[in-house]
Amino acid sequence: MTYQEALTYIHSINWTFCKPGLERINALCEVLGNPQQGLRFIHVAGTNGKGSFCAMIESILRGAGYKTGLFTSPYMKVFNERMMVDGVMIADDELAELTAYVRPFADAMEDKPTEFELITALAFLYFQRHGCDVVVLEAGMGGRLDSTNIIQQPFLSVITGVALDHTAFLGDTIEKIATEKAGIIKSGCPVLYGGEDKAAHDVVRRSAAAVGSAVHTVDYAHLTCTRATLEGSVFDFEGWRQMELSLLGTYQPRNAAVVLKAVEILREQGLPISEQAVRGGLQAVRWPGRFELLCAEPPIIFDGAHNAQGVRAAVAGVRQYFPGQKVYVLTGVLADKDYHAIAAALAEIACRAYVITPDNPRALPGEEYAALLRTHGVEAQAYESVRDAYRQAVAKSAGDNTPLVCLGSLYMYGSL
Repeated sequence: MTYQEALTYIHSINWTFCKPGLERINALCEVLGNPQQGLRFIHVAGTNGKGSFCAMIESILRGAGYKTGLFTSPYMKVFNERMMVDGVMIADDELAELTAYVRPFADAMEDKPTEFELITALAFLYFQRHGCDVVVLEAGMGGRLDSTNIIQQPFLSVITGVALDHTAFLGDTIEKIATEKAGIIKSGCPVLYGGEDKAAHDVVRRSAAAVGSAVHTVDYAHLTCTRATLEGSVFDFEGWRQMELSLLGTYQPRNAAVVLKAVEILREQGLPISEQAVRGGLQAVRWPGRFELLCAEPPIIFDGAHNAQGVRAAVAGVRQYFPGQKVYVLTGVLADKDYHAIAAALAEIACRAYVITPDNPRALPGEEYAALLRTHGVEAQAYESVRDAYRQAVAKSAGDNTPLVCLGSLYMYGSL
């Protein structure tokens, strides 16, 4: 099997959110020898911030000398980004080899695995083969019935926060969504909750108490950002002073505060992590597509914000880095997001919008989204392709010396 044949097979699998349950992933991993059972995990769920958390904690653990695995989704440019060992993507030939090995087992199942379940099993095999000390495992959607949730006894379960997203599948209230996220909590394993919603916190606390797990929270009153520029941030949190963070975005010091709390818990769990590893890991971490500066002149920023909470955080970042200045936005959204709230948030910072239809079957048509933005006072025009919109936006941005912010869908990143 070649690399391209492997990708074709993986993407041909029935990708659906309409088959909840852990039966298929359990059955697949069983015939593969349960590769997940010999690994130790940090399991991460949450509505926003979980990818950044994963990138930061992996960078720190690698700096501390551990062999790390990292499993995230979605990928930004190439599929291989979804599984890494020691910060290096899986090689094309190894992905092809593992897929060829797994395919007969998957094809023989009466109830075929979904695409995400297949990818999860591939990742477990990959991390087992490379003898990872710690795997940072990002849940997909939800948590309780997510295929990553077949793991047992992680070092730490993390719920970065809870907001309304994927409501058609996870529930239409914060409490229902929090219940799904809290499904990753395991008996006797510590839990870290990074959110501030009281209703969600109550759900997490009750879920943890039911299985005898301690819940840790983050007190953001002890977080102070002392400097934030387009080169990065410097912040203090509790006993940590003058912590330098390479990631941009006003929300990243908050994500880093959750990471620092996780470091304390992991130390208590018996994982030695030096202060030098923490500082070096935060300075060195890279996480594409999250308030990433693509170009300095004119300033062009891409942010992966794709729900109302994430967009509001991105808007706060624009205000901090470009105070008192309106910007241009290149944007597209999926129809199952709260795009009315997203449009209202963007109208606070945008004077002009270049609107596209994301390359996704769930996309909201660009013309419809542009019309909505115009009702909020934003000059908006829809374009046939990302390329057309980007060329027009960059030319206008450069000519007017106005920042361009691209956001609304992670599916734009590869094209940009």
